[in-house]
Amino acid sequence: MWQELAEKIQTQLRALRNALSFAPPWAVSAVLLVTAVIVAWLAHASLLATARRALRGRRPYLLSILNATKNPTRFGLLLLALAIALPTTPLDRDTRDLLAQCLLLATIGLIGWIASTALKIGATLYLRRFRLDTDDNLLARKHVTQVRVLLRVLDTVIIFLTAGFALMTFDAVRQYGVSLFASAGVAGLVAGLAARPVLSNLFAGIQLAVTQPIRIEDAVTVENEYGWIEEITSTYVVIRLWDLRRLIVPLSYFIEKPFTNWTRHATNIIGSLLLHLDYAAPLDRIREKAAEFLAQSQIARGTVANVQVTNTSPHGIEVRILINADSAASASNLCAELREKLIAFLVREHPEALPRQRYETPPAA
Repeated sequence: MWQELAEKIQTQLRALRNALSFAPPWAVSAVLLVTAVIVAWLAHASLLATARRALRGRRPYLLSILNATKNPTRFGLLLLALAIALPTTPLDRDTRDLLAQCLLLATIGLIGWIASTALKIGATLYLRRFRLDTDDNLLARKHVTQVRVLLRVLDTVIIFLTAGFALMTFDAVRQYGVSLFASAGVAGLVAGLAARPVLSNLFAGIQLAVTQPIRIEDAVTVENEYGWIEEITSTYVVIRLWDLRRLIVPLSYFIEKPFTNWTRHATNIIGSLLLHLDYAAPLDRIREKAAEFLAQSQIARGTVANVQVTNTSPHGIEVRILINADSAASASNLCAELREKLIAFLVREHPEALPRQRYETPPAA
């Protein structure tokens, strides 16, 4: 069927070439190739419009797939039209071979483009089941991180393979590659050292996707900086710090160096705050008020886990209050709110609990 259609198109193009026999060969060739491109473009636009009308209001995800693949399919149809039209042009053999080589390179690039687009579509469809904008999003963060990291790694592999296949179409490059593999030795060692940063990050990305020491929106402490994992690329990780700065860290850092992940197994976290008080501080009232203030909080949900005296000094005591919160951000906000309310409570009702300095006055002689 396709062969018959191609022969019919070539027959029409040959008729057009005969009608333009008075013109120079380069002009006739340009007209034939441009005509093929225009016909292919109009055919793709017509097919795309028909498909959109058929899918409108029925299956939205199929319409999104159609929109994501329209550029590769258009490019593929244009290459097919040029491949059909090229044999009908009155060009010399060298020029035709050059154009055929360009079409081959474009076809290899198209295959890589299609593979990358197919991966992105598959990842998007897979992640439609998971949402990050919920409180209990541990499973969603796990899958989103795994898919995004693997997607970037596979994109890098596709780019390298596409470039490699494109270069291997040239005889000189193919011969050089064969001789390089045959000699290996020093050249291979130099190439390995030069590619070490790229390969280390590539393998680190695969390890991160499989073992997942970090995930998207994990709360972490890296280089004494507290923040959240915002983006994981194929070479680096973007950490959104508490003051909205961005800390850029290479992927290999999370494989080779220690760091703190506050939400590794769950989003809930324990926050702590310290109060330095006098020995006369009413600890039972502080426990009651801490639970009461957290129950009334409008910021987030939280409960008091423990209230203890963790240290003493000649000048007073150190009271540590631990609270449970849904996330690291909630814990930080709850600790700040609870600290303010407890200080106001002590100033208002128990000023004797505030820290003070004591001095002994020697008795008068």
